[in-house]
Amino acid sequence: MCALSLGTPYVPPHRLLASVLDGDTTLAGIVVTELRVPRLVLALIAGACLGAAGLVLQEALRNPLAVPEMLGVSSGAALGVAAPLVLTLSLPAAVQPLLAIGGAALGGGLTLLAAGLGRSPSAVLLTGAAVAAALQAALLVLMVMADQLDLQLIYRYLLGSLSARTWDDVTGLWPWLLVAVPALVLCAPVLSVMRLGDEDAEALGVRAQRARLAALAIAVVLIAPVTAVCGPVAWVGFLAPHLARWFNPAAGAVRWLPWSAAWGAVVVGVADVPARLALAPVETPAGAWTALLGVPAGVALMRSGSRGRGRAARRRPVTPTDAREPLYGSRRTASGTADEFPRAGTCTEARGGEPGLGGPSGAVPPASGTAGTEDAR
Repeated sequence: MCALSLGTPYVPPHRLLASVLDGDTTLAGIVVTELRVPRLVLALIAGACLGAAGLVLQEALRNPLAVPEMLGVSSGAALGVAAPLVLTLSLPAAVQPLLAIGGAALGGGLTLLAAGLGRSPSAVLLTGAAVAAALQAALLVLMVMADQLDLQLIYRYLLGSLSARTWDDVTGLWPWLLVAVPALVLCAPVLSVMRLGDEDAEALGVRAQRARLAALAIAVVLIAPVTAVCGPVAWVGFLAPHLARWFNPAAGAVRWLPWSAAWGAVVVGVADVPARLALAPVETPAGAWTALLGVPAGVALMRSGSRGRGRAARRRPVTPTDAREPLYGSRRTASGTADEFPRAGTCTEARGGEPGLGGPSGAVPPASGTAGTEDAR
């Protein structure tokens, strides 16, 4: 409601429907239908794509810090779109998503190749940070080469802006969504298996390296078209998955995926309102607001989630089965043979002549200082 009503001209909420129906005859109707509605729809679609892509990357790499900005995907897509602007190459608008996909695939592919095709999730994340830094350095070189007008366009684009977006920008995303959404539906159960680790996933029939490559490909298809239209809106892929986990910590990747997309849409839609109105009549990039508010909120959610898991672990009673330790251990005697002995907390006295752990007599001497009828703790 704020996104459609606030601004110049101001449209009261009770007149929004009439303004849309009379859009061809009134200024308010033209502004609402041709500028504000497509901008809001684009913000929701972009946020949903970035939120879903962030969850896919985090689950595939088993790391809550695996975001598009740290894997070279967003930087590669931005480089693919910004390079033709600086080099003054006249290309049709329909080619920009392809350039963004090529750049994102280049950044993500370099990350996986440098990390050994994703054998180690931690290595992928560290290598991705280095690749992202190299791609950002290439973007800085392009900005130095650009003239003043192109520099302003590139600077606003790199921060992620939804300014002056129309229905043409929205309709250009539908073909890519038709490809990405079925892939997400097929990918979600595999992500649940990937959470168990590479060895367990291999035992269940999932090839970890191929699944990680497929997850990166899906993330590229989700991120690159959005980046081509409105630039790299920062840290939405980091905040949205943590919001989905925080509100439903007991769920899995299958249930987290739609909620992560929904929270991503909410984050971008809400951030675009102050981006448009906070410094009016000057618009600020929406990506600046998502980064300003998203990073502290995401860190707070991570800390609260870790504290909640720690409290749950402390409240849970520990038993020998939970600890997954054998009831018997071994000790080395002077003769070099392994002698079996019961662990602490597992010895009980034999009652009623039942055979005990101490031998044929069925008696185990109690610990010193305790009653003979009580178990040794």
